[in-house]
Amino acid sequence: MEMVLRALAIYLVLMVVFKIAGRRALMQMTSFDLILLLIISEATQQALLGNDFSVTGAALTIITLVVVDMLFGYLKRYLPGVEATIDGTPVILVENGRLLENKMKQADISYDDIMAFARNGQGIDKLADIKYAILEQNGHISIIPATK
Repeated sequence: MEMVLRALAIYLVLMVVFKIAGRRALMQMTSFDLILLLIISEATQQALLGNDFSVTGAALTIITLVVVDMLFGYLKRYLPGVEATIDGTPVILVENGRLLENKMKQADISYDDIMAFARNGQGIDKLADIKYAILEQNGHISIIPATK
């Protein structure tokens, strides 16, 4: 039972930490992010398993994590508002070539982040050519070009 409670606790802690870190953390992985991810995974592994390195303990932990993830999936599907609370909602960052700076500050997204997505995804190099830039739930920025 201790393994199940450990897995549940770590799952919830990581969910809260990444919610606080914001979607920007999901946008692009830098070298620092990779190092941080490796350290987090090692610390998580130790917290999940404690001193039990048995196959049974690992299997129980994995099953618990999958079941908890499935449970959250069902909650998001059947209870209104849960998905928005857990995953957030899309945020418009640019509207008709104009930066919405208050939304950008809230999402911790810079002009350079938006323009990088515009260049890579649409070949757009001017803000005026963007009708909408939308920060999606998964941390990516969708660019809708302005019609000419």
